[in-house]
Amino acid sequence: MTEITRVPLQPIARGSLTKLWLGVIAAVLLGAGIAWAAAPKGVELTEMTAGTGANPTAEDVILVNYKGMLADGTVFDQGQGVPLPLQGMIPGFTEGALKMQKGGRYRMVIPADKAYGAEEKRNPMTNQVVIPANSDLTFEVDLIDFMPAAAFEQRMQAMQQMMQQQQQSGGGGGGGGAPAPGAPPR
Repeated sequence: MTEITRVPLQPIARGSLTKLWLGVIAAVLLGAGIAWAAAPKGVELTEMTAGTGANPTAEDVILVNYKGMLADGTVFDQGQGVPLPLQGMIPGFTEGALKMQKGGRYRMVIPADKAYGAEEKRNPMTNQVVIPANSDLTFEVDLIDFMPAAAFEQRMQAMQQMMQQQQQSGGGGGGGGAPAPGAPPR
């Protein structure tokens, strides 16, 4: 009875097993290529001038000279001796800054998904779009120095106190200078 229901196996054509394995390999390579192309791109950091010493941490404030540009080279922001708390920066900038060393000069390319994404940034004065949505950003950064945020806050408070003391001690006499218009001559 079992002989009636049994399906005979057909012989396999010569070379078909090789073709099967080649098909499997091609499918795996195609899947890997698609996965690689779809993977999110990271921050590209190019060292233009080597720095020395330790790297900043995410809790630090960095002191930098920088120039921010769009992919077409349009400069959207720049500054000299600017303190930047890394906790308040876009994720891509923080990611790149963590790999920098004091005294180094770097070129950082940040993909849109690690910058502002679909959000456009406008100039608050003119309401003009400065950074279009989905823009990759490029920064040229000189890392001058970095310090823990707490140390930076202490320095800022000390500077404010010094300025207040100078204003209080310098603002009392007022002896020099030209007389006010309409005032009698001295």
